[in-house]
Amino acid sequence: MSSLFNASRGPRPKRSPTPTGPPPNAPNGIARERSPSPGAKGNRPLYLCSPFADAALVKGNFKTIVVLPKYVDVMEWVAVNIYDFYTNLNEFYGVLTESCTQQTCPTMTGGQTVSYLWISQNGKPIALAAPTYIDAVMSSLQKLVEDENVFPAKSNQPFHPSFPSTIKNIYRQLLRVFAHIYHAHFKQILHLRAEPHFNSLFAHFLAFGKEYDLLDVKDIKGDTNNPVGVGALWERWKQAGILEA
Repeated sequence: MSSLFNASRGPRPKRSPTPTGPPPNAPNGIARERSPSPGAKGNRPLYLCSPFADAALVKGNFKTIVVLPKYVDVMEWVAVNIYDFYTNLNEFYGVLTESCTQQTCPTMTGGQTVSYLWISQNGKPIALAAPTYIDAVMSSLQKLVEDENVFPAKSNQPFHPSFPSTIKNIYRQLLRVFAHIYHAHFKQILHLRAEPHFNSLFAHFLAFGKEYDLLDVKDIKGDTNNPVGVGALWERWKQAGILEA
């Protein structure tokens, strides 16, 4: 595993090999418990059911496409890939906005008993409807990726010492957007016949996070009483050899 937190600068990568995308200061937040919706217990989510859980554009283990290329600087590699994940996920969410509204998604859910709170400018956690939360995430990330002090555009421009922690916060927020889409909008993904694309994007995202020490196990699994929905998908893909155990 390559560590982002003990890295020296090297050559710049030309672009990420990200094979996925939708078919034709760093934000923070915390998770909280919420009451499960009526009748939710015992219902297996569609994204954990065959054949949907196994649909993918890429076959085999995703580690092969996240390993740091020879002579490429690890921070450049991480920056390029995080930008691609942000762009692809934002495009996916863009086609789901009509089904993710203040009425359909009054909370930012990531599982039957998990919802996320946004940290306001005064440091207080506040509950937001999912579209408001996701808009805040994407708007904040847009400002970050356009800030050359955070994402340097020139090869001789150094990364800020806070870059690793900034990237880890970005990764956490993108993971929450993935978790919400799987939990609340996977039916719409199926209607678009986009599950191979979305699964491949998410598997790539998880493999990348593990390889560069961005993925916190608690963020993907939650805890025993409040599991994050996609944690079971992560475990399934590890058992299938799609992701590293």
